[in-house]
Amino acid sequence: MSLDMLIPFGILLALVVYLIFTRSKFEKDVVDVYEKKFEEWKEFNTTTTKEVEPAKTLVGLVYKTGYRVSIELLDETPKAQLEKGKFEISDIKDK
Repeated sequence: MSLDMLIPFGILLALVVYLIFTRSKFEKDVVDVYEKKFEEWKEFNTTTTKEVEPAKTLVGLVYKTGYRVSIELLDETPKAQLEKGKFEISDIKDK
């Protein structure tokens, strides 16, 4: 009697072991395929990097008193550019 149940359990055990090994092989193959495709994507990727314009920072205030224009600097870094005359005048109303 014990031999009658031993054969089906043996077949079942062999089937389970077979399925475990085939599943692990399948998972490994899938991972390899996706890694290969990822490497190909990195090789042929043509993403364009946008050039980021530097943000505007407040470095000074401009005052008009009578006929004289005065600039009060909050930061000393643009002082050389102002002394050289390298600045741009734009009207806020136009924007």
